[in-house]
Amino acid sequence: MKSSVITFPGSNCDRDMDVALSKFGFKNKMVWHDDNELPKSDLVVLPGGFSYGDYLRCGSMASKSKIMKSVINFARSGGLVMGICNGFQILVETGLVPGVLLRNRYLEFICKNVFIKPANKKNLYFKNIDKDILEFHIAHNEGNYFCTNDQLKEIEDNNQIAIYYCNNKGQIEEKFNPNGSIKNIAGIFNKEKNVLGMMPHPERMIDQCLSGEDGSLFFKNLINNIKNAS
Repeated sequence: MKSSVITFPGSNCDRDMDVALSKFGFKNKMVWHDDNELPKSDLVVLPGGFSYGDYLRCGSMASKSKIMKSVINFARSGGLVMGICNGFQILVETGLVPGVLLRNRYLEFICKNVFIKPANKKNLYFKNIDKDILEFHIAHNEGNYFCTNDQLKEIEDNNQIAIYYCNNKGQIEEKFNPNGSIKNIAGIFNKEKNVLGMMPHPERMIDQCLSGEDGSLFFKNLINNIKNAS
């Protein structure tokens, strides 16, 4: 399986994602933001970081990069596109997933492990994953997911909520919400479920020395699902 990780000026998790994808069997290529075309890919990842220094709005300038036209076309043709943290912010700026990402509720940068619960496993990202509660890492200042009431109804009607923030028992309550996101939403799909944006970082949880291995489960499951679907 072939993957591509897009590097923008200010990306700082592109190398982490490259290591994670390669560890679990992807043949990964790093793609520069100023390139015009994606290489042949089964998965495209927009990584975390602070693209363009988060000027204007987080992800706003990166969403206008040359390579993004190819990424958008790839997504609209059914290709798998995953945006993590700043990558999620870029996805909402392109309109590939609905909503916006605001400053965290208490206007503080958050860096810690959190528990998440997949809301929808009828997709290649979470299908067959053998845990209902995963522990991933978050590190962001603008991770507070928000959408209008009409958008929320549409998102819920279309089963586009990908993951929720929860506790280690899977309880989805406001007190387990780290950043103020509406409905404890930690990740969102597009309607077709081939595009996933999420704030938590699975690539930071692929080894016990990194404080956990639930990210390993995620990547192993993802590559197996892509292989089985191809």
